[in-house]
Amino acid sequence: MQIDFATLLSQMATQLAQVAHWLDKAEAHAAAKKFDVNTLLTARLAPDQFPLVRQIGSACDTAKLAVPRLTGKAAPVHADDQVTVAECRTRIAEVVAFMGTVTAADFGCAAEAKITFPWMPGKYLTGTDYVVAFAMPNLNFHLAHAYAILRHNGVELGKADFLGPVPFRDA
Repeated sequence: MQIDFATLLSQMATQLAQVAHWLDKAEAHAAAKKFDVNTLLTARLAPDQFPLVRQIGSACDTAKLAVPRLTGKAAPVHADDQVTVAECRTRIAEVVAFMGTVTAADFGCAAEAKITFPWMPGKYLTGTDYVVAFAMPNLNFHLAHAYAILRHNGVELGKADFLGPVPFRDA
């Protein structure tokens, strides 16, 4: 299977950037209902599930860590200490900006890369398997949960908000 890694990572950055749009709507919702939007960051769908702030952080980490795993380029380090929507926005913007620095040429050996994880000793994924079976699904998992937490708390989001810009072309 041939993978266009640059396009896939660009799409990951686009999806991650949508979270800033969701946060715009969350701020408007909080203002209309007269509560501090930052309280949403501790919301979760189930007691054993990550809260919104950690869903956002995990989505950011999934996207940015795909770059060094596939290219060897160092990713920015972020502490998981965000407590405000503004801090979450900054983290998202930094990750999206970093991902924008990666070029197609950076992925020269990505398909054959051996991606390892400390929690799976003695195992690896090829770069292709990593993107298809782990990175993209993991990113979508955390984004879907962040979206669902906001929806569950009354933020008016729809499918178009989740998908973001879709590059339709004239027929």
